[in-house]
Amino acid sequence: MKTADRTAAGTVPRRTPRPRADALRNRERIVAAAREMFVEFGQDVPLDEVARRAGVGNATLYRNFPDRAALIHEVVLSVTSRTTDRAEEAVAEEADPFAALCRFVHAAADERIGALCPMLSGSFDRDHPELLAERRRLEEAVEGLVARAMSAGRLRTDIAVGDVMVGLSQLTRPLPGVACQGIDRFTHRHLQLFLDGLEAPARSELPGTAATLEDLRHRS
Repeated sequence: MKTADRTAAGTVPRRTPRPRADALRNRERIVAAAREMFVEFGQDVPLDEVARRAGVGNATLYRNFPDRAALIHEVVLSVTSRTTDRAEEAVAEEADPFAALCRFVHAAADERIGALCPMLSGSFDRDHPELLAERRRLEEAVEGLVARAMSAGRLRTDIAVGDVMVGLSQLTRPLPGVACQGIDRFTHRHLQLFLDGLEAPARSELPGTAATLEDLRHRS
């Protein structure tokens, strides 16, 4: 009996082989290297430099990501998903809502969330269903963190989720024209100064209006 006949007769069709473990590791190394280099040098960094940092050949990089847009998409997806995981972990493991928010902000910096902002103004498909789903998941997680901290009286009430995201993104990206080497050692220090300014009771009156997620979408 031919393979097609066996399948038609009700047997389980042959599955597509899963990628080998070493192939998956190579893909993960490429994404991790690209995530770091996009933050340090921008999304136009030469892809052969990404391959070199990942410890793979150019052929391996292009076998996984046929063009720059595919690699950028995967980096954005990975950073978004991993950052959401950190938010969910903070909620599950921190009893104090403000401590949970602080833990998330520092963890998001370690996940290189600053890599997202330059890409959101790029030419890749920001409205890809997979990316939209992960972005919604992240937004809901951060909205939950902010709402809980505010309800507990631990977060000043004249801010919104957009303020947290703007502060986080700006403080985790190198300044234009400044070499990145060594800058990371200041990131968590400056994030803590930012978080101290968010804690209730408020010590000042903020100018303007709170930044919402809707504001950020309209500006991206």
